[in-house]
Amino acid sequence: MTPSFKPAYLIHGDDHGRIAERRARLRLLAEQQSGAQGVELLEGEKASPDAVAAAVNAMTFAIGRRFIVVDGVERWKDTELDGLLAAIAQIPADTTVAFFAREDGRVRVPQRLHDAVRRAGGQIDPTDGVKPWELPKWVIASGRELGIELGPDAARALVRNVGERQQRLLRELEKLALDVGAAAGEEPPRTIDAELVDEVTAPSAERRAWALADALLAGEPEPATRTLLALRAQGERLPGLVYSISRRLRDAHRVAQALDRGESAAQVKRSLRMPSRAADRLIADARRIGADRLRDAICVVADLEAASRGGGVGGTRFASEDARAQLAVRKLTSL
Repeated sequence: MTPSFKPAYLIHGDDHGRIAERRARLRLLAEQQSGAQGVELLEGEKASPDAVAAAVNAMTFAIGRRFIVVDGVERWKDTELDGLLAAIAQIPADTTVAFFAREDGRVRVPQRLHDAVRRAGGQIDPTDGVKPWELPKWVIASGRELGIELGPDAARALVRNVGERQQRLLRELEKLALDVGAAAGEEPPRTIDAELVDEVTAPSAERRAWALADALLAGEPEPATRTLLALRAQGERLPGLVYSISRRLRDAHRVAQALDRGESAAQVKRSLRMPSRAADRLIADARRIGADRLRDAICVVADLEAASRGGGVGGTRFASEDARAQLAVRKLTSL
């Protein structure tokens, strides 16, 4: 069935990714119906109101519907629109004009263009994005539409890992839906927790830095060394890795001190802002290692940080950062 098109469209709002998708979809449909020769794209300096008016009024020998796609409408001023508004009022029956505006703050489409599109029998589609503080609720609702359940912590973790662009969040939700559906095969699927969100969506380097810190806490020299070398091979800088390791060790040291003061594991867990299973693992490691050994480990990492800035480890200078880091790994896993 051949799609029907209105004389004019105005797609505007602050959800720039969605606007780009709408533009690409309209252009594809237009080319399918009229061929590439039937689509005229006006953008940048060519997308002035006068240029669009001239395109609308131009005579053409093309067969079929003409499509004029106009980008950057948010930059237009009311005082520039007189000629264009007259052209919109007399759009030929075989012509469609699509205006796209990526609005932001006070940068908005002139109201006169809204009114002209409406009078011409066109369609106005606002595509405003969800406010940042509303994104977790939007993630939960969008997940349900895909057949998955995310708790509030998982929704916040997804936004933290992926960012605030709704299109990217939706793509990650689709990946989660596929992973859970393939793994669980349940009806309804189990609730997705923050730990699974971190495993699937956290940046690769960040996940592996966590794995490195966990291997050090677990006293596993071989996995720790392999992870370290893999991270260095993909270009991760030593200071960034040192920061991740130090943060994990300091968290464990605080946990060990709390346990030594007589706090229960349940009390400590409630104070940790991390997924449940990760908190259980950290508490178990902290209890096993103890506050004194963790303090020694923090000192080793401090030496490594100094070495990464040109100092030495244990009074010895090394030409290779990797050699310094591997020495620190051996010390940390033997404490």
